[in-house]
Amino acid sequence: MADPGAAGRIVGIDVARCLALLGMMATHLLEPITGADEVATSHAVASGRASGLFALLAGVSLALVTGGSRVHEGRRLGADRAGIAVRAAVIAFLGLLLGGLPTNIAIILVYYAVLFVMALPFLGLGWRPLALLAAAWAVAGPVAGMLLRRDLASPARLVPSLEHLATPLELAQSLLLTGYYPAIGWFAYLLAGLAVGRLDLRRASVAARVAVAGAVLAVVTWVVSVDVTGDAAVRRALLRSDDGGATTWEELRRQLDLGSYGTTPTDSWWWLVPIGPHSGTALTLLHTIGCSLAVVGVAVLAARVLPRLWAVVLGAGAMTLTLYSLHIVMLTPEVPPAEEPSAYLPQVLVVLAVGAAYALARRRGPLEYLVAELSRSAARAVGRRTP
Repeated sequence: MADPGAAGRIVGIDVARCLALLGMMATHLLEPITGADEVATSHAVASGRASGLFALLAGVSLALVTGGSRVHEGRRLGADRAGIAVRAAVIAFLGLLLGGLPTNIAIILVYYAVLFVMALPFLGLGWRPLALLAAAWAVAGPVAGMLLRRDLASPARLVPSLEHLATPLELAQSLLLTGYYPAIGWFAYLLAGLAVGRLDLRRASVAARVAVAGAVLAVVTWVVSVDVTGDAAVRRALLRSDDGGATTWEELRRQLDLGSYGTTPTDSWWWLVPIGPHSGTALTLLHTIGCSLAVVGVAVLAARVLPRLWAVVLGAGAMTLTLYSLHIVMLTPEVPPAEEPSAYLPQVLVVLAVGAAYALARRRGPLEYLVAELSRSAARAVGRRTP
């Protein structure tokens, strides 16, 4: 079994994964609005950013298993692609199973698997072309999404489950264009993660540059968004095309702060500019990438000190597939405690305790082990057959 604290593993990436998992759990369980009728701090910080970080870290993982800063080539890269395709299939099946449970959660795993498949042609690239592609996709993806969604009579927004396999076109539309995490925009996160994973993150100077670049990108995109949406004409255009019933800019800004459902209206190009959780706008994607890069850089730097301690205390980050699935199961009515804010702390304690126990035992999570074995078998089979 792999040792979560082993020297060959970048512990800071697991730390960032754990933070993403805890952030997603917070958005699922904690109230988005405080008693003062304001957006809660937990929601303002984590909503949209935690799931975006989760997707970016998926790209980092794919980069690391395909060579990291020394990209695999030829037969070995072909075998890697086969293993990742199998990994995507297993994760998608698990996501479909979880999507059938009686919860109020938009399960991310099937969308996640689609991003894995989309990444296959790009796995041989270095960090520079991947970074450029991520930036271009963050802008072009939302533009293409707006154009394509204008012609859809009834956009589908699904929590994918096994029953949706009977309507594959509707399922594909939700996964690619109109769902909670539409791949046409979210692929920018995975490309950005691939670029980060192609860097030598074991060097402190590299991790520091990632953190600084992310912080600068996050601040710049936020300032640009605030500046542009401060224009009265832009606000009128957004209000005219809003489909959420807002009549004033304050109401619309509050709607955006509370979060969208993966997409925005398509009647005005100004919808590429506002930043809001799960809005899928160009500046939201770029801002979230910046925030994610900052978290990754800081986490990698922090975990350079006492890495084994980090690997145990936040060991949940080494088995997020298992623990995300456990979290979803704990949100079903049959499993106490009830799905309410008071359940957040108990769930966090369970997740951290399980992660620490597996880290101390130097073992992988059960779903991580299953996915790794199946993908490794596929990679070996392709590697043997490739001339």
